[in-house]
Amino acid sequence: MQIPKIASFRTAETLRDHASSLGLRLPCDATLISGAASPLGSPVTLGSRRIGNRFAVLPMEGWDGTPDGRPTDLTVRRWKRFGSGGAKLIWGGEAAAVRHDGRANPNQLLLTEENLGPIAAMREALVTSHRERFGSADDLFIGLQLTHSGRFSRPNDSKRGEPRVAYRHPLLDGRFAVTSDAQVFTDDELDRLVEDFILAAGRAARAGFDFVDLKHCHGYLGHELLSAVQRPGRYGGSLENRTRFLRSIVAGIRATQPQLQIGVRLSLFDQLPFQPGPDRRGVPMPWTGAYPFGFGTDPSDPTRIAWDEPVAFLELLESLGIRLVCLSCGSPYYNPHIQRPAATPPSDGYLPPEDPLAGVIRQMESVAHVKAAFPNLLLVGSGYSYLQDWLPHVGQAQVAAGGVDFIGLGRMILSYPDLPADVLEGRAVERRKICRTFSECTTGPRNGLVSGCFPLDDFYKDHPAAAALKALRRDAASR
Repeated sequence: MQIPKIASFRTAETLRDHASSLGLRLPCDATLISGAASPLGSPVTLGSRRIGNRFAVLPMEGWDGTPDGRPTDLTVRRWKRFGSGGAKLIWGGEAAAVRHDGRANPNQLLLTEENLGPIAAMREALVTSHRERFGSADDLFIGLQLTHSGRFSRPNDSKRGEPRVAYRHPLLDGRFAVTSDAQVFTDDELDRLVEDFILAAGRAARAGFDFVDLKHCHGYLGHELLSAVQRPGRYGGSLENRTRFLRSIVAGIRATQPQLQIGVRLSLFDQLPFQPGPDRRGVPMPWTGAYPFGFGTDPSDPTRIAWDEPVAFLELLESLGIRLVCLSCGSPYYNPHIQRPAATPPSDGYLPPEDPLAGVIRQMESVAHVKAAFPNLLLVGSGYSYLQDWLPHVGQAQVAAGGVDFIGLGRMILSYPDLPADVLEGRAVERRKICRTFSECTTGPRNGLVSGCFPLDDFYKDHPAAAALKALRRDAASR
């Protein structure tokens, strides 16, 4: 399968034509609008707060904290760049574990009482860098993503998982070292974890964060509980039971931190796990019969979205007074082409089974579908980095059409944190900084290296981990 490079499309029309050749429609403005007239520069009101523009920094999983979960100089550098880049909604910027056994890697941030001061200082460094560049931080809205990594927990060794799961999964257990029923959380253990989330939310509030994100995406524990149809007890079976974890945390935060806003990042739909085929192109893992393990997935055909439960979940969020929702899909661990479209896979991944542009459009259309049904929710979209030079053009068209409220920047913000400011201030984008989705920001951490954009950020080009990353790439290419 020949996949044309996005950079080869020199006009919006040729990009739209390519999407049409795939049987898809891609809104893409030919010209960017700057200043107050820009759809991307229009503010949003949430309660009494004003969020100054439509760019959001997505939460990513840092690999450069200390072993006890504090930010390092590398972590603080990244947060300062988030602040000076111009996005007004900071959706965590980072996933912070609520306790040690829920860390996705031994260098992930850990929101304990002992780490509260350094994490508060990291947030303040972001605010200061924003204020120094833009004169004020009054329209900046900052959250922190709270997580337990569940099936993907690696708290003590970057190469050895220590998974705790919501239920036994016939396809994923073998891939992620789940060998015993003792690794399944009991109801009582989940009750105690709810309390850990509530305590962590209180620490986030004391650290100065405006909101916390209760992570329900990408196969991590909160998301896995949503598909725990076959789990017995109070946290499985019915959708009411499968949302008990979320509802209990929200109730606890409301009772103890009523001033703290709550957001949810949700994998809106899932698919079968994929694996490399004979040509390294991704293929679904073999499965016959009904597939009851995917939230938002049609059990009779797991390649299709089933909207009934995602809609019911979003109705629940509205009933709980939660308006901030960041939408993603799938998982970077078992079907990354669904979640973060890219032509180049990480070292442990597979070549895309479809043109990645199809994956981008699938996410955009799904978010627009939700926005039409839930106009009062403030929705952050994901998956845009593959659009590269055309990201702001497509984002502007999407916001102007009312298909999404915020354009979420993940990998792109690592290579080009100033993209929001450049777009809104009318400067030409710097092509040498645009993320080309080489996936090295994933390959490095998956192999125990620090977070960062090694190809495009000059700071990381000279970092000692750069040589190790090149060797990993060579080994992957030779296989």
